[in-house]
Order: sequence, then structure tokens, then C-alpha cells
Amino acid sequence: MQIAFLLFDRFTALDVVGPYDVLSHLPGARVTFVAERPGPVGNEVGGLLLNADSALGDVPRPDVVVVPGGPGQNAHMHDGPVRRWLCAVDAHSTWTASVCSGSLLLAAAGLLTGRRATTHWLLHDDLAPLGAVPTHERVVFDGKYVTAAGVSAGIDLAFGLAGRIAGDMVAQSIQLAHEYQPEPPYQAGSPATAPEAVVAAVLARRRAIVT
Repeated sequence: MQIAFLLFDRFTALDVVGPYDVLSHLPGARVTFVAERPGPVGNEVGGLLLNADSALGDVPRPDVVVVPGGPGQNAHMHDGPVRRWLCAVDAHSTWTASVCSGSLLLAAAGLLTGRRATTHWLLHDDLAPLGAVPTHERVVFDGKYVTAAGVSAGIDLAFGLAGRIAGDMVAQSIQLAHEYQPEPPYQAGSPATAPEAVVAAVLARRRAIVT
């Protein structure tokens, strides 16, 4: 089972690393990082490089595709190699998944038209104009398409996807091995629960966060 993680300049690190650290433990998993060209690809703050071991054309039929978000996705929203690759591999994939604003890339490619999907709360209003049906759920399964809300939600997506692929026992075993039992010190992970001042502060930085 080949699992392809798309990389592009200025991706969000946890969008990739979180799901990778879950899905790479599935029995028979062969993970590859894919970009327009092989080599190091930098995340959005420039402090982390992941190595793309394959070019887009080298991975024509992955079983699972995972698309991260990040400010760098804006360069690929229109027709180009990344969008054409997503459409081509989606024709054969068993699962097509996205984390955070990665769902906007899938929607821009026409893959989420009429389908329920989620994304980062700052970009929620951008889904409908691209043809998707927005929902505020943390993880959304609609057919073979799986979308996660912002950043950390990619870990939850990965466990849900692991269960669909390999069964609940395998997914739960990976969860236990990771000791994944979140107990955040604050209830500020959603605009519905965060203090108003915190929401306002993040909204004030919206442009810096998503572009």
C-alpha cells in the first residue's frame, strides 16, 4: 500500500508529520514524499526541511494521497503540475485526504464538488465558492474523501483513516503506542471555546497566518 504525502514550499509541518507518524505504522505501508521535483522542501516558517524522495510523475497510482495545508498552497490553486497530478492520482486512489487548508487544493481541483468537507476555521468560508459543502466537523468522511480541520486535526484524521484501512484493533494499537490521549492545558483550540480576546488576536493576524 503506497501512501503519498504531497509537499510544496511553505507547507505546514504538523499537517504532514502528524498523519505520517500514524499512517507509516500501518501494516504494509510504503510512504513516499512527493513534490514537483525531488529534494528538500521547506515548511512555512523555514526551519524544517522534509525530503521529497519522488517527483510527481514518479508516483502515478498511490493508494492513499494526503494533501497538507500551508500558505504555499496558494501557488497551486490554479492549473499547474500539482493540480493536474492530484486529478490524475485521484482517478486511482482508494483514499484521498487533506489536512487543514489542503482541502482547498482538492476543491480547486474539482475533487470535492458537492461533497461535505472541512478546513481551518479561518478559511471555512472559502470552501463553498470552490464547490464543496462546508462543515465545522473536525474530520469529515465523504466517500473516499477525508478532510480534517486545522493542523492538529490531521492526527485525528490519520487514526480514523487507519481504522478504515486496517481495522479498529490496528488503529487503536497505534494510538496506544503513541500514547495519544490529548489533555490540552487550555480550551482555546476552537473559536467557539477560546476567549474572545484570543479569537480577536488570531483574526487580526489572519493574513499572516494563511498567506
